Amino acid sequence: MTHRIGIYPGTFDPITLGHMDIIERGAKLVDELIIGVTTNAAKSPMFSDDERIAMVEREVASIGGANIRVVGFSSLLMDFAEKMGAQVVIRGIRGVTDFEYEYQLTGMNRQLNHDIETVFLMADVALQPIASRLVKEIAIYGGDISKFVTPQVRADVMARVAR
Repeated sequence: MTHRIGIYPGTFDPITLGHMDIIERGAKLVDELIIGVTTNAAKSPMFSDDERIAMVEREVASIGGANIRVVGFSSLLMDFAEKMGAQVVIRGIRGVTDFEYEYQLTGMNRQLNHDIETVFLMADVALQPIASRLVKEIAIYGGDISKFVTPQVRADVMARVAR
């Protein structure tokens, strides 16, 4: 039996309860889940790459029994997946808009490497509206983000906003 490795890529700026839901569920589908924290300058991140990696590592440490690793990357997803020996890419879907984007991305990724499958996990209904971009926007305008992130991530975001 092969050791099945999955990649869950994202910017995680910041990591939300929606991300955590996909991580916990995705970890059950593979022997090892690698959370790929990627650089995306186009998204103008609130936190540096190192800060986001540390934040994700801290948050996933609470997931018991799962074989999870956090790795930063700044390359094509398929190149990163190949380097990590992954057979599966796990993606979270909140709604139709996410699906359309992910469908196109998956088609391109299949052209780059047809041996790596993409698995879509629907976000939990209660968590579907959560997006890192919106969490940051709510925080910047003084709103309460405690329904969307863990207490420690909330503290991290609020401290950054206060700067």
